[in-house]
Amino acid sequence: MPLTVPTWMRFLLPRRFRKNPARVAVVRLSGAIGAVSPIRPGLSIGTVAPSLERAFTMPGLSAVALVINSPGGSPVQSHLIYRRIRALAAEKELKVFAFVEDAAASGGYMIACAADEIVADPASLVGSIGVVSAGFGFDRLIERIGVERRVHTQGEAKAMLDPFRPENPQDIARLKEIQADVQALFTGLVRERRPRLDASRDLFTGAVWTGRQALDLGLVDTLGDLRGTLRAHYGEEVDLRLVAETRGSWLARLLRRAGPGQTAAGLPDALIAAVEERAAWARLGL
Repeated sequence: MPLTVPTWMRFLLPRRFRKNPARVAVVRLSGAIGAVSPIRPGLSIGTVAPSLERAFTMPGLSAVALVINSPGGSPVQSHLIYRRIRALAAEKELKVFAFVEDAAASGGYMIACAADEIVADPASLVGSIGVVSAGFGFDRLIERIGVERRVHTQGEAKAMLDPFRPENPQDIARLKEIQADVQALFTGLVRERRPRLDASRDLFTGAVWTGRQALDLGLVDTLGDLRGTLRAHYGEEVDLRLVAETRGSWLARLLRRAGPGQTAAGLPDALIAAVEERAAWARLGL
């Protein structure tokens, strides 16, 4: 009959007799993507690369788990993060899991597609595979208050989508071309990484689905949570190692990014970034 050694006593055994539990590095990716402000930096390749590097180079790993909670954001930063995860996974030959919390929408879902297995809660919001550009028009406002807009450019498209001028149909047509190209990249990536997609449904309309619906559509692989799923894969004693972020406190970031006398000047940008992030979550009803 095999002898069972309690976990707390294993370190007393010679190394050759130890059976160490599987180790999984856990990286949290939470927030809007690319919405960087001194107070609340968003997810970008610059902010997440150190955590990803530490996770994938941790010794004795069986897998890496990404905990994703993002409404999306910059398609460029989303794609850069996606590519870095895939490159590290290939280099280290490690399986990658993605666990969706409240949402993996738009760019958040693009990042989730870097995983070999996507796990969602039944109530998670998943998808939003599309491209959006939003802004405001102030041309009537400045006319009403007697302000004249003066813009001088070299290149007829240099002032495209100027919010202080009436919308130009040519600008809108050009924007649509750009959006279509980005959408083609996004949909191609999803099709490549998610071979079980429901071909009978148009999944690229920008709509979101619950985790339960996303499972039926092939957008996720299973329903569950991080601890339960990884225990099912690697045993009850799986060793989960959270990779801490290195952002520091919001005050330290603010003082570090702003030079002398510029801290107060940076607050409006920080507030605008916070409003934009709140709007991204609001589009999901969160």
